[in-house]
Amino acid sequence: MKNTLIFRIQRRLKEVDSSKWFQGIVIAVIIISALLVGAKTHNLPTQMITILAALDIGITIFFVVEITIRFLAYRKKGEFFKSGWNIFDTIIVIGSLIPAGGSGVLIARLLRVFRVLRLVSMVPELRLLINALITAIPRMGYIALLMFVIFYIYAAIGSIVFHEINDVLWGDVSISMLTLFSVATFEDWTDVMYETMAVYPISWIYYLTFIFLTAFIFLNMMVGTILEVMSDEHENFRAQAHGESKEGGEPASRAQIEQLQQEVAELKSLLIANQSERKQT
Repeated sequence: MKNTLIFRIQRRLKEVDSSKWFQGIVIAVIIISALLVGAKTHNLPTQMITILAALDIGITIFFVVEITIRFLAYRKKGEFFKSGWNIFDTIIVIGSLIPAGGSGVLIARLLRVFRVLRLVSMVPELRLLINALITAIPRMGYIALLMFVIFYIYAAIGSIVFHEINDVLWGDVSISMLTLFSVATFEDWTDVMYETMAVYPISWIYYLTFIFLTAFIFLNMMVGTILEVMSDEHENFRAQAHGESKEGGEPASRAQIEQLQQEVAELKSLLIANQSERKQT
């Protein structure tokens, strides 16, 4: 009887957590929390500050209740922490419980700012973008390493050749790399180029080749890498949503097996509970 009651409560909590109306309420509260953080940065009357403080406490309590419902909905509690998004949400909610007064006021305010990031974990499309970005980071790392090599070579050349023209921009390698970063972002790069061209007329080759390599090649390579990974993530998401595998559109047998195992476990729990009740009677 006890197992049956626990199972029914878990199933009900799972239905509430996965329902669209509850997800909509959570997203609305997250947006209100973001607006609340922004409102506190303005000079407000004392009465308004009191109202916002009470509203902040209510939002914190709501987040605690929401994460508790999500945690209790899992039959095996350890599975809750296998999801990185669940861990992220738990850390944000626990951090929000830090009192806003005393020495922890700055930490508390910063953690309340990060509550806005919970919007990412609640919206599947945003989770898809973040997952794609994280997946693309290793590939982008090699491109970034190659860009650093190009930056370093051009910075060394610029420091050697142009340091007498403008020591502020080309004094050493580190300063030269900052100057080249400004050139790569097209921030007044022509002024820098014309200054060196007054002494070295062919120095325009230096700038044009650098811009061509960094702005037109490497940055486009990064964009292409992100688009490729996002395309794969969208394909996987579409396949999972339709119960298909990525190859050939066949049924996703692994997902079906997991679903059947869960249903069998639920039926087994009900049978055991019914047998226990019969023995007691």
